[in-house]
Amino acid sequence: MARRPAPPPSSPDSPDDIELQFYEALRQADIDKLMSLWADEDEIACVHPGGPRVLGPQAVRASFESIFSHGAVDVQPEAVRRLVTHACAVHHMVERVQGLTREGPQTAYVVATNVYVRTPLGWRMLVHHASPGTDESGAELGDNGALLH
Repeated sequence: MARRPAPPPSSPDSPDDIELQFYEALRQADIDKLMSLWADEDEIACVHPGGPRVLGPQAVRASFESIFSHGAVDVQPEAVRRLVTHACAVHHMVERVQGLTREGPQTAYVVATNVYVRTPLGWRMLVHHASPGTDESGAELGDNGALLH
């Protein structure tokens, strides 16, 4: 049986609050804080850049534990777009990830979507889906097919 997540460190008054705490937990490599932000559902899902779909609380936790075994993730969400209804919110963004490689400091961009649901305990993350991005920060295609910056 999956361990029930603890409540987040502060009140999850909005999807933005949960998102802020999620990225703080990544930057702190705090697995307990990170997992407390997820919905208490067997159907939670996570996709890391280039990785498979990870389903369920135990598998999601294990995937982040594996990432944190290499240290914290210096990630900052940028260009966030939001759609919020009474019970569900979808945020899509570009994540700027800073890392130290043999060649020195490097920046990578990841395209991510976070889905949040309102639960009896407040807002919680249901899905985090991240895909490799472009070499350019904020590069997007608009309705007319033009590259936006």
